[in-house]
Amino acid sequence: MSLLRKIRETGRVAEDAPPRPAPAASAAARRLGGSVQVRCVDAGSCNGCEIEIAAAFGPVYDAERYGARLVASPRHADLALVTGPVTRNMAEPLRRTVAAMPRPRLVVAVGDCALNCGEFAGGHGVEGAVADVVPVDLKVEGCPPRPDRIVAALRAVTGR
Repeated sequence: MSLLRKIRETGRVAEDAPPRPAPAASAAARRLGGSVQVRCVDAGSCNGCEIEIAAAFGPVYDAERYGARLVASPRHADLALVTGPVTRNMAEPLRRTVAAMPRPRLVVAVGDCALNCGEFAGGHGVEGAVADVVPVDLKVEGCPPRPDRIVAALRAVTGR
């Protein structure tokens, strides 16, 4: 059987599109207009969450098609994806990073370590969870969270 004939007989094979997320809960998310610029901040993680964030923006999950784009500067960012427990050395840089972001701004705590310090709770160099240092708008649970959960959180913000 020729390749073209096989393609014609098979037809289109693709997964259904994921369902649309619920409308954004916060006023800040609604004001962003369906598109966010994302700055990732590693506040002291083991890099497991960073690998999953990279996968979320990779070709398989492609968070960019839902209006989320990675940027290098907090001055260009609408949303901060913060991973890991906040270490003593990263507490002030995290505060400054969030303060440098224009309003409206959102902070998303990614992973169990960002939510409750996870395995690092009670460690000597740990300041606390992300919510102890800066206000958190959205939480993504998991150790590490799967890329589809990260994309779902970003879609909840963009509404796409």
